[in-house]
Amino acid sequence: MKHLKKRLSTVPAIVGMTLLASSFLALAQEEPEPFLAGGHYELLDEVQPVQTGEKIEVVELFWYRCPHCFALEPFIVEWKKTIPDNAQYVPIPALLSQRWEFGAKAYYTFEALGLVEQLHGKFFTAIHIDRRKLETVEALANWAEENGADRQAIIDTFESFAVANKLNFSSVMSRKYGITGVPAIVVDGRYRTTVSMAGSQAKLIDVINFLIDKAAKEKTG
Repeated sequence: MKHLKKRLSTVPAIVGMTLLASSFLALAQEEPEPFLAGGHYELLDEVQPVQTGEKIEVVELFWYRCPHCFALEPFIVEWKKTIPDNAQYVPIPALLSQRWEFGAKAYYTFEALGLVEQLHGKFFTAIHIDRRKLETVEALANWAEENGADRQAIIDTFESFAVANKLNFSSVMSRKYGITGVPAIVVDGRYRTTVSMAGSQAKLIDVINFLIDKAAKEKTG
């Protein structure tokens, strides 16, 4: 009888050890994340508010005269065709120096006039392929007119209060996102990544999708 009691008393311990071993085995069998914090992406020092409500915000910070931004553009265009339903793309022309201001004002002029789809990609091409100067509002307006836009509307909007407001926003967010160059991607106001961190333009798209999924899981707990 004593031997039976002794054997029975060891059952809970054996069961506990078995469960613990199973837990460790399950953890060991979990696949590691394909992209690593501090390597493929990094956390912002301070989480920033997003403009997209419940959707995961994907900000691209760019400068029209940046060749790396131009090289990334076709990948962004293709990715936007398959962007997850729970995410939203938000382009922001970065402001890291006064020289970048013209390009930012050009983008926000296109945006204010509903011409982003019509002119954004063409403006990249005009600068990097056609080697157009386009460094004054008159030159910009003439080029925009060549591409189907209203010349005077470009001129009037370029110096508008609305564009000036957006320019201020761009300056503030470029600083808050802690970027030192472009293109840079910020997902959900908390994760920052770049082409060099990801390894290539194609890999950057993979990292973006990974971070969208990661942010979505964190939102749902």
